[in-house]
Amino acid sequence: MKYNPAEIEKKWQKRWEKEGTYHIDVTDPVHKLYCLVMFIYPSASKLHIGHWFNYGPTDTWARFKKLTGKRVFQPMGYDAFGLPAENAAVKTGVHPHKSTQENIEDIRIQLKRIGAMYDWRYEIDTSVPEYYTWTQWLFLTLYKNGNAYRAKAPVNWCPSCQTVLANEQVIEGLCERCSSPVNKKDLVQWFFRITNYADELLEHLDNLDWPEKTKLMQRNWIGKSTGVEIQFTITDTGDALKVFTTRPDTLFGVTYMVLAPEHPLVSKITTPENKEHVARYIEQASKKTEIDRQAIDREKTGVPTGAYAVNPINDEKIPVWIADYVLYSYGTGAVMAVPGHDERDFEFAKQFDLPIRNVILEPGKNEHEPLEKAYIDEGTMIQSGAYTGMDSKTGIEKISDELEERGVGKRKINYRLRDWLVSRQRYWGAPIPIIHCDTCGEVPVPEDQLPVELPTDVDFKPTGESPLARSESYMNTTCPKCGSGAKRDPDTMDTFVCSSWYYLRFPSATLDTAPFDKETTNQWLPVDKYVGGAEHAVMHLLYARFITKALRDAGYIGFDEPFLSLVHQGTITNQGAKMSKSKGNVVNPNSFIDRYGSDVFRMYLMFMGPYEEGGDWSDAGIVGIDRFVRRVYHLIIENTSYLAGKFRDDRILFDTLESDARNLYRKCHQTIKKLSVDTERFQFNTAIAALMELLNEISRYTQSMHQRSDIEKTVFVHTIRNFIIMVAPFAPHLAEEVWEMCGQTESIFTSATWPRCDESALNIEEVTIVAQVNGRIRAKFVVSAGTDQNVLKEMTLSNENIKRYIDGKQIVKAIIVKDKLVNLVVR
Repeated sequence: MKYNPAEIEKKWQKRWEKEGTYHIDVTDPVHKLYCLVMFIYPSASKLHIGHWFNYGPTDTWARFKKLTGKRVFQPMGYDAFGLPAENAAVKTGVHPHKSTQENIEDIRIQLKRIGAMYDWRYEIDTSVPEYYTWTQWLFLTLYKNGNAYRAKAPVNWCPSCQTVLANEQVIEGLCERCSSPVNKKDLVQWFFRITNYADELLEHLDNLDWPEKTKLMQRNWIGKSTGVEIQFTITDTGDALKVFTTRPDTLFGVTYMVLAPEHPLVSKITTPENKEHVARYIEQASKKTEIDRQAIDREKTGVPTGAYAVNPINDEKIPVWIADYVLYSYGTGAVMAVPGHDERDFEFAKQFDLPIRNVILEPGKNEHEPLEKAYIDEGTMIQSGAYTGMDSKTGIEKISDELEERGVGKRKINYRLRDWLVSRQRYWGAPIPIIHCDTCGEVPVPEDQLPVELPTDVDFKPTGESPLARSESYMNTTCPKCGSGAKRDPDTMDTFVCSSWYYLRFPSATLDTAPFDKETTNQWLPVDKYVGGAEHAVMHLLYARFITKALRDAGYIGFDEPFLSLVHQGTITNQGAKMSKSKGNVVNPNSFIDRYGSDVFRMYLMFMGPYEEGGDWSDAGIVGIDRFVRRVYHLIIENTSYLAGKFRDDRILFDTLESDARNLYRKCHQTIKKLSVDTERFQFNTAIAALMELLNEISRYTQSMHQRSDIEKTVFVHTIRNFIIMVAPFAPHLAEEVWEMCGQTESIFTSATWPRCDESALNIEEVTIVAQVNGRIRAKFVVSAGTDQNVLKEMTLSNENIKRYIDGKQIVKAIIVKDKLVNLVVR
């Protein structure tokens, strides 16, 4: 019988669906496990290899956990709003709703070909009213609790996409979607107050089983700094100029001040003779992004305002400049410049010939030596009045005390994190459920009037204003408070709002009276295992954590974090290069699935390399996995006479076994232990290699099956049974087919359990020692495991074949690796 993957996979997918093999009753949380992959964005109609690398291996892990006794909930959905679908609609003229739904239909078919354990009854689509009703509810909940607000602020504007971008969506000054340069623009926008949770977002990272790099990225993005806010005074106007610093010990080293060009004091304090230069500089700065302005390697620019400020620690008058490396959106928008002990200030001072004063002496240095670069570490305070001679660490506290006592400073904590800007001037998103009334101001849409439906008759070509603003039928409405004419908010929400809570919706996907059932949600969440790309570290993953905490505080859920354990998949390359259409090296999964089947495709992706690193695709490499799968299939066919009707898991006492049976049983249980550990850790490549080794052992064993005793045949059946169960998570269709061949009538995923390792069988009793002379193999011999090194050396020296190569030569040294080899170095 020939192995036919297309026929076999179709058969089992149909049967799984008919029998509801992977259906989960979410009302029963006993032994629950919630496994989730980051859901797919249906901007195109084809699954690419990256999707497969996310979904296939994660399903393998989920199947493994199901076999260990977990009731695995593994849903799938579509992150369906967003710019790519809208941009495609602008080009093609096809409405984004139509193209998105068509893409989803195609993608669903392809997802089912994976053969994953998705319970399709819980499928969600963020672009339909049944879902975005509750995205709007989320907005209103945040609004009512003070975590959503509207404010005018300088925002990131993409002139190509014609919309606002959150800080996290600007990558090195470019739009993350289209790579166009991003500008600054003052607009009234909606924000979520994520900064209210900055401390908790930091503290709870320690409790998460997440990659350390991802946790570090979030810590750096939140950017907590503990320091002092110090008040300087402008000499001519008397205005207070506040700065934040983490190094008050360097206060005696301030030689100039720098304001951000946008700082409101600039226009007030600039002297008449400097106004023209300052105005020109402000205009130039407005054309640069914050990323550009903070680039370390760019030349520092700035102009003096002509004003002076008084240093509160020593009453010294110091000049005030403006420079674009200072951002108004961070801290106070002003810095005290200490060029002797800050690298950017040092470069600026050198550029404009400003004084550089050393006030922290580096250990081992002479205080009279000129500074060749900024010294930024701890040391001894010098040229610092009464604090001279004090260590700088103590100086930080003492100077902070003095500033607070005199009322010119206060200890403070600052954060790099900014509130989440959620307004978007685009069409294809969830409408913001706010009404603007001339009499009542901002009025939230009553919950019983949700959803605010996205109209279909809108010209969504980008013009710089929200497309919804051009629809009078949409915009004109009635104020829920006073009944007078009013306007709807014209913006839609950032699509990251849709994905910030979707994991909460899945267990309640069919509920139409609330976003989620509170009891069910608290029983099934947090998500036990979450798998997706590392590129979401400071966007989706951070936003989801914030939303979870905000909903907890609002009383809707009873847990702190959305995802307890996180795994990032690596990248699949082709011939060492990232795949792209322009390079012509894109791998089309469908063509390989048509030829080899989804089991082989899935296994090859997992076998290429460590999951978190990825691997390099090889058309020839997949042939090896195909050969393995076919060998498994034909091994079972050829031995059905020994398996059918005898396929029990009889208890075997290892100590009663001899010779080949003993070795096969040991190899089986070594493999059980290795797969149990490796699969749990997403180390699929090494797990598959172990399965291949076991298959080789089984194949050798079957060469003389007709001569074997009953106990030896029992060991064979025991090994084959466990082998098929171990193969099942990696090649589910194949496992189901051969399981049935062995006389089993129920699905392997409902009738089998993951095998337990017999620890008594793991100890290796005998090992083969490789004997070498000058690195070349000259003999092999078998000894008891753990044989003493001196004994190994003597056995090697007495070996007749070894003697031929060492007679008459001097043995310089003997290299001995316990239980493995002896290498004699001679001359």
